[in-house]
Amino acid sequence: MDLERLLSDRLAPAFAEVAGGPVDPLVRRSPRADFQSDAALALARRLGRPPRDIAAAVLERAVLDDVCASAEVSGPGFLNLTVADRALADLAAGLAGDARLGVPSTTAPQTVVVDYSAPNVAKEMHVGHLRSTVIGDAAVRLLEWLGHRVVRVNHLGDWGTPFGMLIEHLADLGGAEAAHELSMGDLDTFYRAARLKFDADEAFRERSRSRVVALQGGDERTSRLWRLLVEQSERYFLTVYDLLDVTLSEGDFLGESAYNDLLAGVVDDLDGLGLLTPSDGADCVFPPGFVGRGGDPLPLIVRKRDGGYGYPATDLAALRQRTGELGATRLVYVVGLPQRQHFAMVFAVARAAGWLSPPAHAEHLGFGSILGADGRMLRSRAGESVKLVGLLEEAVARASDLALSRNPELDAEAAAEIGRAVGIGAIKYADLSTDRTKDYVLDWERMLSLEGNTAPYLQYAYARVRSMFRRAGTDARVDAPLVLALPAERALTVELLGFAGVVTEVERTLEFHQLAGYLHRLATAFNAFYEHCPVLRAPDDLRESRLLLAELTARTLRQGLHLLGIRTLDRM
Repeated sequence: MDLERLLSDRLAPAFAEVAGGPVDPLVRRSPRADFQSDAALALARRLGRPPRDIAAAVLERAVLDDVCASAEVSGPGFLNLTVADRALADLAAGLAGDARLGVPSTTAPQTVVVDYSAPNVAKEMHVGHLRSTVIGDAAVRLLEWLGHRVVRVNHLGDWGTPFGMLIEHLADLGGAEAAHELSMGDLDTFYRAARLKFDADEAFRERSRSRVVALQGGDERTSRLWRLLVEQSERYFLTVYDLLDVTLSEGDFLGESAYNDLLAGVVDDLDGLGLLTPSDGADCVFPPGFVGRGGDPLPLIVRKRDGGYGYPATDLAALRQRTGELGATRLVYVVGLPQRQHFAMVFAVARAAGWLSPPAHAEHLGFGSILGADGRMLRSRAGESVKLVGLLEEAVARASDLALSRNPELDAEAAAEIGRAVGIGAIKYADLSTDRTKDYVLDWERMLSLEGNTAPYLQYAYARVRSMFRRAGTDARVDAPLVLALPAERALTVELLGFAGVVTEVERTLEFHQLAGYLHRLATAFNAFYEHCPVLRAPDDLRESRLLLAELTARTLRQGLHLLGIRTLDRM
């Protein structure tokens, strides 16, 4: 049960009666009580009444006696609500036998397309791919758990002019035989060698341009070499996803090339709808409201002056296919903030063309950058982008070393298992616990700390509960009556009852720092409970109650961390 929703449902009819129409009670957590409603302040100007009078009138009408121990008007017109201990205990007891911990499956499942990760063929993944992959994976985990049909799309950069250069270089190296020798560490070397040759050799440049024409024309040998590059790259990408422990698979790859045959139709349809405007030799759409620095209308170029197509045409074709063939009603694009204007224009053109009409809607899940200790974009010592595999391996190695330093008796296999769960978890949590629109600094010491708002802190809280049950030699009784004898028990119970509300809100916003923040508050409340409320040495009734609270905490931490893509461990 969601406590905020319960209190809102109780207050809403009273507010509606006082205001003469529907009102959101605006219930939220409060440091002065369990919860607080601010709605009376927002209504004051509209009703022409003092907010305290409005709040008092709402209290007279609201049915709260069976839920609240106290409800009072405070300050300029806040409603402060303290939930009765018996109500808290009864609601929390209801979670014990609920596999979903009070979080209902959706009653209105949607088809949701989540477009994320999107590396480029023949290039190694770098730190710039981390946020898209981690945020996108959290989105699909949460939406699937809630009962939506989720379609993962890994929109590979596998088409365009550079592939003439890459295919020609591959042909020079021996074609298929050379492609099979490519490995994870060879992709960047292969790309750089092709680029150097392209820049230095005019004859190679001409052959590369001819390869582009051959590729676009469906030449068999050129297409075969292109497919080899794609296959080797995909094989490498899958090793990265396995290390990062995300749910992307081989079946989720869908490159730009998949839309190649649809691009001319996109242009023809835009033209037929009267949306296409010739501009400087190119075919463009000028969506209203978008202007350049000089105030001139800003074009979305769907066909370039040379007859080629760029990202706008591909993205429009993909969007139309997703809403049309797949029937998607929610499209989520997990791409960096610098692409904000591009997607806003693509969505505007799609709406004008009728390809994105209610109930379908699209959202750009933009994100900031990962910074180094100097506050600048994270780079290697050589000034290059940090390779993602190297970053992940360093995280695992650091976490393994810390595990051994804390527990010298660990064998290498156990240390490696802990190192992977903690190291990868630390990387993901540092990302997801940050407001995704903000930049953040990669700080190993903070990320791997057992204190503060970190993955290891949450993982350790979970492991502490499992340790408690090993010592108890028994499981929690799901029918044990809950007794809230001390403030720490009560505070933990209030947090446990907040999980459903947070998940519901994150379903709407996909702001995962809200879920991370909740899990940190829960772990903090549990650690205070652990310190102040003896469990195994408590009298029988309190012992059973406290074991059940500990079990509910572990289940909630495990489920919440799973939604973020982070593993829990029974021992740390």
